[in-house]
Amino acid sequence: MNLKEKLLSSFIAFEEHVDTDASLHEVRMAALKNFEEKGFPSKKEEAWKYTSLNSVLKTDYSIFPKNENAVELNDVRKYFLHEIDTYKAIFVDGVFASFLSSTTHDGLDVCLMSSALTKPKYKLVIDHYFNKIASQDETLTSLNTAFSIEGAYINIPKNTVVEKPIEIINFSTGKEHALLLQPRNLVIVGENAQVQIIERHQSLNGHPVLTNAVTEIFAHKYANVDYYKIQNDLLSANLVDNTYISQHDHSVVSVHTFSFGGNLTRNNLNFYHFGERIDSTLKGITIIGEKQHVDHYTLVHHGAPNCESHQNYKCIVSDSATGVFNGKIYVEKEAQKTDAFQQNNNILLSDKATINAKPQLEIFADDVKCSHGCTIGQLDESAMFYMRQRGIPEKEAKALLLFAFSNEAIESIRIPALKQRITKLIATKLGVSLGFDL
Repeated sequence: MNLKEKLLSSFIAFEEHVDTDASLHEVRMAALKNFEEKGFPSKKEEAWKYTSLNSVLKTDYSIFPKNENAVELNDVRKYFLHEIDTYKAIFVDGVFASFLSSTTHDGLDVCLMSSALTKPKYKLVIDHYFNKIASQDETLTSLNTAFSIEGAYINIPKNTVVEKPIEIINFSTGKEHALLLQPRNLVIVGENAQVQIIERHQSLNGHPVLTNAVTEIFAHKYANVDYYKIQNDLLSANLVDNTYISQHDHSVVSVHTFSFGGNLTRNNLNFYHFGERIDSTLKGITIIGEKQHVDHYTLVHHGAPNCESHQNYKCIVSDSATGVFNGKIYVEKEAQKTDAFQQNNNILLSDKATINAKPQLEIFADDVKCSHGCTIGQLDESAMFYMRQRGIPEKEAKALLLFAFSNEAIESIRIPALKQRITKLIATKLGVSLGFDL
């Protein structure tokens, strides 16, 4: 039995633990039907042209973890942003870990999707937001929707400034032979509200794990959302991260993606504009080696006039690793005065490293300012020579140049403790020890 067949047959057992009379049941059934008809994505699809899931899907994953896999705080403490106080929504093998978490209902909701999907007081919110911006065509998103049961539910009321960042961390203990996880996050940020969120997926040992995550973010008028994704997992981990963002008038949303670890990582990041004076920022740093594969697929859909979007992705690839950037800017006829920028810069550090880049513009408005650019190259030999002539060892000179290459995305991190951690993590990835363990 292959993984698709296993999932379809497991859905009956899954339904025994959910309310089949709820309105969400129809949503699940429609999503499952879509997945059944289309199956897993393949390289025959243009959006997946450079990424194959074949090797990942051969593993016999457990669909439902045993829920017996507790961890100790000392085992995971280093993955928390412990330098500052944060709200925490922590999940272990797909199950909420209350003793590791710090959630709240005091003026804002930082709690569980399982509560939001089942308790009557959340019904109106779930009916209005759940699965409303997520793609109905992306089959892995449909698969997640069909099996959605747990994740982070974050609802920030209007005019609220969340004083502490929110951490969402999904741990995989590896106590299963192999595990499929499907976390579902819903983030609603009310009018004139502000929030900072840090998301991470982390394996604790070398057993295979496949995470198929979906996050929906709704930013209302004048809302400000600062979202950070840290991807530094073990080489036995695979991640498909689907993020969908709905923005309304004057909202500002930025997403920073730091991709350093894991075997195969696919980031689907989609922004949709539903109002004027919207600002969207997408930045990413990818540093990979060995046989790692990281694919960034981005879409900014400009559907209203007078909006801006800024994309800047940097990728450093060594050994036999592969990096992919497939970014699209789509400008509707009504979206006049759009200002859209897209840049992708890549450095290859070995002859066997590979970059596939496909920047795209689809513009149907006639009064816009849109640009895109892509570069693929190696370190500047003249700059290396200049630094070596001044007594800087080759290893340190190379690291300094790569730091400078990555600096723009680092500098825009608005959480100082996270900025320090990412800086030192990059130093470690580049082979320069700064005495920091992550």
